[in-house]
Amino acid sequence: MLGLDIPDLIALAFFILVWAIYHFVIERGGQSGVNGMIAQYRMGWMTQMSERDVRIVDASIMGSLQNGTAFFASTSLLAIGACATLLGSVDEMAKIAGDLPLGVAASRAVLEVKIIGLLLIFGYAFFKFGWSYRLFNYAAILVGATPAAKSPDARERARIAGRAGLMGVAAARHFTRGQRAFFFALAYLGWFLGPYVFMAMTAFVLLVMWRRQFGSDAREALLWEPPEDPAKDDSAGPA
Repeated sequence: MLGLDIPDLIALAFFILVWAIYHFVIERGGQSGVNGMIAQYRMGWMTQMSERDVRIVDASIMGSLQNGTAFFASTSLLAIGACATLLGSVDEMAKIAGDLPLGVAASRAVLEVKIIGLLLIFGYAFFKFGWSYRLFNYAAILVGATPAAKSPDARERARIAGRAGLMGVAAARHFTRGQRAFFFALAYLGWFLGPYVFMAMTAFVLLVMWRRQFGSDAREALLWEPPEDPAKDDSAGPA
């Protein structure tokens, strides 16, 4: 199929399966991971925002989130352009890949299929980052529309603040999907060195992302609790 042999098809199926399972676990049952825990803090942030009359800090944070998303969207476009350029240099790429120590000889058609797959991954990432940027804009508008803390309509204030929080969570979810595509694109590059390198890279990327969600120092920071006796706090380590 498409000039791919059995090992290539198995490696591609493994890649898609790993991505799908990780996506499902993180978004459906990953509340104990870093992403799920931060989502709760986003909601708490909007609650605190609604109780402030001066929201300069909130606006500044929203701006930084939008800028970061715009950066990744622009990077996605650059990656798409690079993939398009590779499609015009398949013959040179085949020669370089074959000369590498782990290089695997591949036909022009196979290389084109692999490059198109990489282009699709970055295209997916661009759409996710672009939509995330738009959602952060919506969240910023909702922050601006939240009634002041001294407003007598506390229910309306809580309603709009909650909507702003949920909009921010949705924006972060799409941003995370785009960033996840970047990480799996690194694994996908292993396919150009052969199906077995492809599977090994996929497993490695999965391990790194899983550890960051459930076994990283970032998660430990979110779980940190102040000691009952401040004098015993050694969280900062030795001087």
